[in-house]
Amino acid sequence: MQRAISPVADLKFPVAAPENGERRRELVARLKITPVHEAASMLGTVDPVLACEALVELNPAFTCEILKALPGSAREAIVASAAPQQAIQWERNQACQPDTIGCFMEPTWAIFTPEMAVAEALEKLRELVKVVFISYGYVVDPEFRLIGLVTMRELALADRDARIEDIMLRNVFVFRPGMPVSQAMKESLSRHYPVYPVCDEQGHLLGLVRGQAIFEMQAFEVTAQPGCMVGVDREERISTPMWRSFKFRHPWLQLNLLTAFLAGAVVAVFQGTIDQLVILAAFLPVLAGQSGNTGCQALAVTLRGITLGEITQSDTRRLVMKEGLLGALNGIPVGVFSAIAMYMMASSQQSEHALALALVVLLAMVGACTISGISGAIVPLTLKRCGADPATASSIFLTTATDIVSMGLLLGLATLLVVI
Repeated sequence: MQRAISPVADLKFPVAAPENGERRRELVARLKITPVHEAASMLGTVDPVLACEALVELNPAFTCEILKALPGSAREAIVASAAPQQAIQWERNQACQPDTIGCFMEPTWAIFTPEMAVAEALEKLRELVKVVFISYGYVVDPEFRLIGLVTMRELALADRDARIEDIMLRNVFVFRPGMPVSQAMKESLSRHYPVYPVCDEQGHLLGLVRGQAIFEMQAFEVTAQPGCMVGVDREERISTPMWRSFKFRHPWLQLNLLTAFLAGAVVAVFQGTIDQLVILAAFLPVLAGQSGNTGCQALAVTLRGITLGEITQSDTRRLVMKEGLLGALNGIPVGVFSAIAMYMMASSQQSEHALALALVVLLAMVGACTISGISGAIVPLTLKRCGADPATASSIFLTTATDIVSMGLLLGLATLLVVI
């Protein structure tokens, strides 16, 4: 059971120490460009009060990750320096699953009761807005269940003797703490509210989530995808120490080397064909490059759809078929030009198999691009189904598939149509 926030009358607002202003701004700027574990190490060496003030200014999800990475004693010291409501909120956020809305929650400071007079609410806000940014006021019952919302405009224009329940908006849209960020992003696109309340299934107000925080983290995820596709850890930044960067990257390079050997093995199987038709060696990188680009296009579109939550279970087969057909359509004109190039090159060498080799290149290009398009969709979808990050080293797996297919098709077709 999560601890409840203090009653409305007992709310204590956060107040930053004036003497920490410049140091806090410098610390916040450094933390924003520092990976989680390095940020946790950095905070372990500064004053807990200053660390607390800096964490309040960060994206709540990033703050949650840093707090989890801190040693127990350092975390307890920082949390103890926070306002009670902030400390409770941090505790609540850390109990939520990663990549869910619960990790983005901030404390709800502007809390009213339905019987409160407008004049009393305005007096409370007058002190509150000096230390925190307020968008809406939230109305709760004695059990801390959300029953309404008050906009600042309605509050400012209302009669001072009116009660909050007379001007509040009912049936408020809320997020659930376990809602995935991608789903919350889709929900917010049609509403454009600056702030969203978060309530449990019983309607208890757990915190607030700012729309800016959702899109900020989603933007970070999108920018991290290109690195993840080639084995660069999401946590790695420009400021990451060299040895830590090495540990992030090197295992994936070893995996890439292993997969490259698989592609090399395919070539070795057809060594006899290459010995007889050396001209094929000139077209191996051509097919690998074209099919690889085709697969990467499909991969990029699929990852984008997964990130934005646009791909459902029923869309999977349609997506794979579409990318396969697109690969074939793109492969035909590219294959024709490649076949013409092969025919011209083979003819210039007085090869008696010029026409057959051109046909081999055409068929291999169409087949390789088709399978590459399918692979570009299947690789991230398979990783997701297995519970892994769809972007994680997906480019490495895709490159292996496209290399094996393109080289295998070219050499295999040449063996069947020309050599034999």
